[in-house]
Amino acid sequence: MTPKTFLVTGGAGFIGSAVVRELIQASDHRVVVVDKLTYAGNLESLAPVAGSDRYHFIQADICDAQAMAAAFRAHAPDIVMHLAAESHVDRSIDGPAAFIETNMVGTYTLLEVARGYWKGLQAERPTQAAGFRFHHISTDEVYGDLEGPEGLFTETTPYAPSSPYSASKAGSDHLVRAWQRTYGLPTLVTNCSNNYGPYHFPEKLIPLMILNALAGKPLPVYGDGGQIRDWLYVEDHARALIRVATRGQPGETYNIGGHNEKTNLEVVHTLCDLLQVVRPPAFGGHYRDLITFVQDRPGHDRRYAIDAGKIERELGWTPQETFESGLGKTVQWYLDNPAWWQRVLDGSYQGERLGVGAGA
Repeated sequence: MTPKTFLVTGGAGFIGSAVVRELIQASDHRVVVVDKLTYAGNLESLAPVAGSDRYHFIQADICDAQAMAAAFRAHAPDIVMHLAAESHVDRSIDGPAAFIETNMVGTYTLLEVARGYWKGLQAERPTQAAGFRFHHISTDEVYGDLEGPEGLFTETTPYAPSSPYSASKAGSDHLVRAWQRTYGLPTLVTNCSNNYGPYHFPEKLIPLMILNALAGKPLPVYGDGGQIRDWLYVEDHARALIRVATRGQPGETYNIGGHNEKTNLEVVHTLCDLLQVVRPPAFGGHYRDLITFVQDRPGHDRRYAIDAGKIERELGWTPQETFESGLGKTVQWYLDNPAWWQRVLDGSYQGERLGVGAGA
């Protein structure tokens, strides 16, 4: 494939940085990262590729139309991969305004800048215009939850978001599809299941459990821990996203999942058992003894599960990691990289409980 220029918004975040590392390390593509560097953006997650002459970083807000237009003019992207988003459900419960601003207004702003740029390409560089793509990365949470233990989310499942976060992502999905249908902008949408892996901000379940366990702190499990999620290793997700961006059909949606349905309690038990072997607790006993059941999240969806058959059939993508292999790699990464997560914990987030509705 001829090397292309990718503009990756949110490229210093968890999933975005995995995409950037994969693009730089496994291809000849050029990558321009746009990131506001909020609490969840971390340039250290890009350190493995920051020295590449095919990598460029811009600190900017996607809501800033002038800054976005300048980035498009300066770097002439062939593909936009839009990952910039406020992404934590608990934070959206306490402070929904930032989610509406970034996820909806930011996506609208980026769409308009991309549309103007694409129209200019059509006039001046029609061959590049024909290959231009705007890939919007979203979540399975837009679908709400599944009733009972059967059934899977498909690309045609009706939207029924439950939280301010998922509602804001649903809104941004609709904007992207509207810009495709109304203006012809060549867009793609992907909806993914729960990601996990290296460089994950520690307010999310798996890194929080790992770091709390290592510190001998309680492991807070919401409600009865019976909520079911489909887990996807972040590097598998990055490879899927690049496959969609480069081979997907404009106007299409692709669901991306890991085929790993687990209850939250199963995940925590598996983590405890892994850590028990590779890093026995200093306090004696078993890490499972630290599990504490806490008040459930308001409006907590009970079960998500993705049918990833379409991306497998049409684009030939399947995950390389099982849940067990991916979780083992994740635990080992946190054990091997304390400097990364200690600096994160030295910042504004200290592992406290978020999302009890205090800001509602």
